[in-house]
Amino acid sequence: MLLRRADAVTVIGAALVAKALGCGHRRVAELLGRPVTTVRGWLRRIGRVAARVLAVLAAAAAELGTEFAAPAPATGSTGAVVELVGALARAVARRLGGSCEPWRLAAVISGGRLLAPTGPDLGSGVGVAGNTSRPWAGDP
Repeated sequence: MLLRRADAVTVIGAALVAKALGCGHRRVAELLGRPVTTVRGWLRRIGRVAARVLAVLAAAAAELGTEFAAPAPATGSTGAVVELVGALARAVARRLGGSCEPWRLAAVISGGRLLAPTGPDLGSGVGVAGNTSRPWAGDP
């Protein structure tokens, strides 16, 4: 779950993926069976906080040693977030074995603030910034 959101992060993540693929908010709302105003709010918010989200996700990626290519400018801010969430999930799955649900991981890393009014705290999340513990399996 995300703070102040009634829908699961996996539903919101599906909306962000659809937006990154070129769907508008009305089509996304139709696909997910959610109110148009709700979906429009999610998509507007990620546009406003994408830079902070990307900074927090990139810090987690760096801590994991994840290599990823920066998204092409044409993908837009939502596409960049979607791409980085996917890269992180693949890296965690490789590191820990098995699979990792990308949007749940994003919720944990962002401290539940993926769509907060100012975005996630730059020091929030698991193993990011001020946290000195080593939460990833296999770390020395």
